[in-house]
Amino acid sequence: MRGSRQTSLNLFCILWLPLLLKAASSSRFLHGNDPPPSSLPSGLYKGHTCIGCVLVVSVIEQLAQWHNSTVKAAMERLCSYIPEKLQGFCYVLAELYGPHIAELIDREMNADVVCHSLKLCKQDPGQPLCHLYSPPKVGLSTAIRKARRIMKISKDLKNFMGFSSVCAFPLLANLCEKIKYVLRNKLPFEDFDGDKFSTFPTLRGYHWRGRDCDDRNSTVYPGRRPDNWDEERDSNCNGIWGVDPKDGIPYEKKFCKGADSQGVVLLGDSAGAHFHIPPEWMTVSQMSAKSFANLPVAFTNELDWPQFSEITGFLNSTIGGWTDSLYLRLRSRNRCNHRDLQNISKNGGSSGNLLRLIKSLARNQLLDNPAIVIYATIGNDVCNGNNDTLASMTTPKEMLSNVMQALQYLDTRLPNGSHVILTGLVDGRFLWDNLHDRYHPLGQLNRDITYSQLYSFLDCLQMSPCRGWMTPNETLRNLTSERALQLSNVLKEIARSEKFANFDIFYMDFPLRQTAEKWRRMGGEPWQLIEPVDGFHPSQIAAALGTSITWQKALQEWPQVLGKENPFNDEIEAIFKDQGGH
Repeated sequence: MRGSRQTSLNLFCILWLPLLLKAASSSRFLHGNDPPPSSLPSGLYKGHTCIGCVLVVSVIEQLAQWHNSTVKAAMERLCSYIPEKLQGFCYVLAELYGPHIAELIDREMNADVVCHSLKLCKQDPGQPLCHLYSPPKVGLSTAIRKARRIMKISKDLKNFMGFSSVCAFPLLANLCEKIKYVLRNKLPFEDFDGDKFSTFPTLRGYHWRGRDCDDRNSTVYPGRRPDNWDEERDSNCNGIWGVDPKDGIPYEKKFCKGADSQGVVLLGDSAGAHFHIPPEWMTVSQMSAKSFANLPVAFTNELDWPQFSEITGFLNSTIGGWTDSLYLRLRSRNRCNHRDLQNISKNGGSSGNLLRLIKSLARNQLLDNPAIVIYATIGNDVCNGNNDTLASMTTPKEMLSNVMQALQYLDTRLPNGSHVILTGLVDGRFLWDNLHDRYHPLGQLNRDITYSQLYSFLDCLQMSPCRGWMTPNETLRNLTSERALQLSNVLKEIARSEKFANFDIFYMDFPLRQTAEKWRRMGGEPWQLIEPVDGFHPSQIAAALGTSITWQKALQEWPQVLGKENPFNDEIEAIFKDQGGH
C-alpha cells in the first residue's frame, strides 16, 4: 500500500479504524490486482482518507462533549479504549498533536473544516467542497481559510510529516504484510501444509473455511471423503474417527456411509462475507474499552464477519441479533457435515471479479464430498460510485458471460452430485426508502447527520458504494433496480436452460421482501435489517432471517439439495460431543 505524506491524525485514523475507513465508504475497495478507479490516486485514496479523518475527528469532538472534557482528554480517552498493543502509539499522538486539533475544534470548526484544513480532504479542480455536516454560517471555504491561518502559527503541526507509507511504521509493518498477502490471494495466511485450510481464525483462516485438524498434513482437511474410514485418524476433520470396540466397525463408516455428506460453499460479495462496522465504534454514548475489544478480529477479517454470516456462520453472534446459517442447518441435519464450509467472498465481489476469486476454492473432484454452492453477488454488478453509474453497470450480456465462465470452472472442480444455487440481485430501493431521513450513529448525539447527508458526502467524494440506490434521485434508483432485475433474469434463465456434468443448478430471488415481512410480523422495523454504520449491507438480523427463508424454499422445492437427515446424529453427539468444535 503506497501512501502520501500523512499528518498525525491520519495515522491516528489508521490505528483506530485500520482499513475500516476504506471499506466503510465502499464495499468495492480494491483487492489484489483490481485496478484503482481512474478518478482516484493509487495507494491510500483521497476519498477514504477524507472519510477516515471526518469520522475520527467527529468522534473525538463528541467524546469531549459527552464527557464534558477537553479535546485532548477526549483523544486520550479514545486511546484508552483501543486494544492495549495499539495504545502506546495512540497516546504519543494524542500528547503531541491533541492541542493543535483541539485549537481548531475549540474555535467551533467542525470535522469537515478540520480535515480540509489538514488537507486530508481535498477539493479537485472543478469539484465542490465535500462535507458531511451542514456548512458553518460563514461558509465552508471561509472557515477552511481561517483554519489554515491558525495552523500556520503551529510549527509542529505545519512541519509534521507522516511516514511515506503507513505500513512503514514498525508497529504496523508485520500486520500490513499479512493483510496484503491475504488481500492478494484470498487464501489463509497461516496454512503450513498448503491445503487452503488453517488452524488460525482470521486472515482468511477458519472463520472463512472449516478449521484444519492437522495443518502439517495436506491430505487432512475438512470436506474430504474419509481415508480408510478414518480408523486411525480424522482425515476429514469432522470429529468422527476410530473404531467401535463393540463390533469393530469404524465410526465414520457406521455413521456417515451413505449419509449424503456434503459441504457448503459461498461465492459472494461483502454481504455474503457479512461486512459490519460496529456502531459502538462511533456512538460515544455506547463507547468503552469493551466496544473495541473486537478491533483486531475485525481488522484481520477485512471488516467482515463470516463466522456469523447467513451461509457459513457457525459461532454465536457477538454483533447483535443471532446466528442462523445454511451450514449450521446442514450440520444439524447431518453431523457428518461438521466443519465442511468455505466462504469465498470479498468486499466488492461482482460477477466479473469472482472469476479470479473462484480459483481459491478448495475442492478435489476425486477425493472430496459434493458441495452446495451458493452464487450470490447481490449488488455490485449494478453498484458503483462513478458519475456515469449506469454506464458502469454490468450488462446482461456481460453477466451471462461471467456467470457461465464461473459455472464452467465449477464443473471442473466440484465432485459429482453437487448443487449450485444462483441468487438474484437485491432491490436496493429498500435503502433509501427506509433510511434516508433517519439519523446515522454519528449523528445521534446532536441529531445532525442523516443517512441522506452521509450518502451525499460519499457521492461527492466519488466513494459511494452504490450511487444508483444511495441517492435522492428516484429516477436513478428505479433505473438501477431495473438493471438489477435484468441481471437476475439472466441468472434465472441460466438455471432454467443450462446443464452441467457434476452439479444441478437452481435459482432463487434474493429474499428481501419476505425477510422484511417476517421481521414486521416479529415486531421489528425495516430499517433494522440494514447495517447502521454503512447504511448499505444486510444486518445480522437480516442474515439470520434470510437463512430460514432460504431453507424453507429448499425443503419445499429442492429437498434433494439438502440431503437426508442422518439417523445417527444422536449417537454421534453422544460419542463425539461437539466433534472437536469449530
